[in-house]
Amino acid sequence: MSEQLPYVLVLFYSRTGQTAELASQIGRGVARVGGIEARLRSVPPVSPDTEASLPAVPDSGAPYASKSDLANCAGLAIGSPTRFGNMAAPLKHFLDSTGDLWLAGTLEGRPAGAFTSTGSLHGGQETTLMTMMVPLLHHGMVVCGLPYSEKSLAETETGGTPYGPTHWAGTGEQQALSNHEKALCQAFGERLARLALKLAD
Repeated sequence: MSEQLPYVLVLFYSRTGQTAELASQIGRGVARVGGIEARLRSVPPVSPDTEASLPAVPDSGAPYASKSDLANCAGLAIGSPTRFGNMAAPLKHFLDSTGDLWLAGTLEGRPAGAFTSTGSLHGGQETTLMTMMVPLLHHGMVVCGLPYSEKSLAETETGGTPYGPTHWAGTGEQQALSNHEKALCQAFGERLARLALKLAD
């Protein structure tokens, strides 16, 4: 990290593009802060077919994350669509591979938070965020949410929680992120970036 700017790793899995758009907006928030940058990384899908394999680089979108991306980050935002009130298997699979970082205490003291997208308005946004925080706490990270000083928390009619940014995608045609959802993503990214710089001192 000495030869480059410190970065907030925005690590996500996205199936239909909604969580990827949240990640992009969080990256914009990080970019508001000088001296730090956003690094967007995704994780590949998992397959029940043990013979299935994917190329090391996806055809489109953010590159796949490596453990090195995680180990060297100054801050972390993890994102996933909700699956029965939990993160999706691909992100869990990646996090389950980080036991060596946990044993070494690599991520201790760094800020981290979570974001999610759901098809239904009450489809597990808050439980997904809360359960996604558990591995962050096991890694000794400092959990970051959104304070109510962010006006969009009180004004949103779609996604957005004090536990982290969320998006209500809808169960039919996918809805675009609302202005409130975008504002909360950007505020979250900025907050993570500022905390990362402070905690690195």
